[in-house]
Amino acid sequence: MRRTNALGRLIKQKRSELGLTQRELARKLQVEASHVAYLESGKRKPSLTLMARIEDALGVSRQQIFLLSHPEAAAVVNPSDRAAVRIQQTKPPRGFISDRAFVNRHRITRREIRAFKELSLLGYVLSKHQVLAILTMIREPREDQETPR
Repeated sequence: MRRTNALGRLIKQKRSELGLTQRELARKLQVEASHVAYLESGKRKPSLTLMARIEDALGVSRQQIFLLSHPEAAAVVNPSDRAAVRIQQTKPPRGFISDRAFVNRHRITRREIRAFKELSLLGYVLSKHQVLAILTMIREPREDQETPR
């Protein structure tokens, strides 16, 4: 299966529109020029920090950058997307829950497992990538919560 490098094409297009070389863009992003080349060729994906810098330098939203670099997360961000498969069954699938190594590696709590079981009762089968994306979103501290000192 051939991967489409939509993010790389977008970065290259925006960079060209702004009249920037890879080296100039790299300076703005605070990375090596070779990293920009890797991003444009699809050999690398940007970190969350780099996504913010790309947003500032090229005027592309972080959400768009995230979805282009992680298309599997589209169903999580946009529930109307068909990437999450509807199922017709009454029992929730075992999936990642039965994979103890996965649960332990990502420190998934009993409360989180219970939430995913309830979500599966709604008829959605989640891939491990979607589970990790959801965990990342729900575990991030909210801006209105104070961080402990």
